[in-house]
Amino acid sequence: MENKTMMQFFEWYLPNNGLFWERCCVQAHKLRENGINMMWLPPAYKGATGKDSVGYDVYDTYDLGEFDQRGSVLTKYGSRDSYLNAVRTLQEMGIEVYVDIVLNHMTGADDVEEVLAVENNPFNREEDISEPAVRTVWTKFTFPGRNGAYSDFTWNYTNFNGTDWDEAAQQHGIFLFEGKAWNSETDDEFANFDFLMGTDLDMENPETVQAVTNWGKWYLDTVHPDGFRIDAVKHIRFEFYRDWLRELRTHAQRDFFAVGEYWSSEIDKLTHYLDVVENSMSLFDVPLHFSFQDAATSNGQYDMRNLLENTLLSLRPENAVTFVDNHDTQPGQSLFSFIPTWFKPIAYSIILLRKEGLPCVFYGDYYGIPNDNIPAVPSLKKLVYIRKKYAYGEQEDYFDDASLVGFVRKGDDEHPDSGLAVLMTNAECGSKRMNVGEKFAGRLFYDAMNLAAVPVTIDEDGTAEFYVDGGSVSVWINENVYRDICLNIE
Repeated sequence: MENKTMMQFFEWYLPNNGLFWERCCVQAHKLRENGINMMWLPPAYKGATGKDSVGYDVYDTYDLGEFDQRGSVLTKYGSRDSYLNAVRTLQEMGIEVYVDIVLNHMTGADDVEEVLAVENNPFNREEDISEPAVRTVWTKFTFPGRNGAYSDFTWNYTNFNGTDWDEAAQQHGIFLFEGKAWNSETDDEFANFDFLMGTDLDMENPETVQAVTNWGKWYLDTVHPDGFRIDAVKHIRFEFYRDWLRELRTHAQRDFFAVGEYWSSEIDKLTHYLDVVENSMSLFDVPLHFSFQDAATSNGQYDMRNLLENTLLSLRPENAVTFVDNHDTQPGQSLFSFIPTWFKPIAYSIILLRKEGLPCVFYGDYYGIPNDNIPAVPSLKKLVYIRKKYAYGEQEDYFDDASLVGFVRKGDDEHPDSGLAVLMTNAECGSKRMNVGEKFAGRLFYDAMNLAAVPVTIDEDGTAEFYVDGGSVSVWINENVYRDICLNIE
């Protein structure tokens, strides 16, 4: 069976020309040939800023680029028809489609309402810092441009528990509505991290839960995705998605895949969440991302033996979606923690060539980010291709040095010529003896990254002395594989 590889097929600064869904179709065949067989698409519904919205400022989840709302008919990415066509095209190409959903908050309401609310301490959301007062809040969502198509449900302040703007006072703050409480259990940062932005959905309100459940069923029936990427799960009552996914899977009569974004470097928080939701979804391996950052910014002082410790990859590999960067970590964004260029090939060799976890490749790394003059990551397409065809078999680790570590995959019979050796360092150049298996005895191995000019010959017992340049990674593959890569990868 071929290895699974996901791509996050967008970055923050894509042009807002409404042609993006067509780009998905154009790129599908080439991506599938290279090894991408799962694709995470951006939020497809209308945001508060219309055609300028990346999709996280949620306005109307039923408007997929069909109605004249928030200043445009199209979304940033295109029309409803072009979106549905892109999903079908990708699936026909053999690429599973995972859609981005944001159910934590809404923005861009159609009208205001007056409610009693108290202001909370932003650093301790359980502490009131004002007496109850009448606040003028944007909580009335009537979607006049859609005029009841697909759903006649409209939203008002009872469906939310708080917001961040008082229109009458022209005041920012965190305002908790009278009779409401922040949902529990959520992440305990700021005492309770239910509130993130905009108007916060009250997932303790049965009417709100029913509304987003009805929408989820409609979305499944309309778009037919293979699963979901779920935004901001730490800000929503933890048990909500366990129950929501269970009901949607029953409705769809299939056990589709879902991955959640719980942004925390603390592994205990992620494993606790997985326990609460009964492993009904996977999570992005945020601790691994920060391990990459620590290793890349330590001036060679980071102990590479610890690179995988306290990560989902090591502790819950069956629930780990690994990544290097994403739309939130890229320059200029809210969770900016972009991995330095020199370390990215090392990081991608970890997530793409090891047997554990499901790797997710970032669009901005694969194609570059023109807005910031950031080029594509060198050899990334090559690593994706090697994963597809050759990263198989028994894995043996050589994490036995503070700066120079590696691992081997010994290949299997199902994938001809599979097997490889990976050696990396965050410091000076060096070498390490590693065993790729006796079946490779006498064969020449070449560095697919083209950093080591001279091949190595595998000894009778399957061992060889493999080399790596300073601050880099070498991926050693046998001569047949090397020829294949030279012929098929740009």
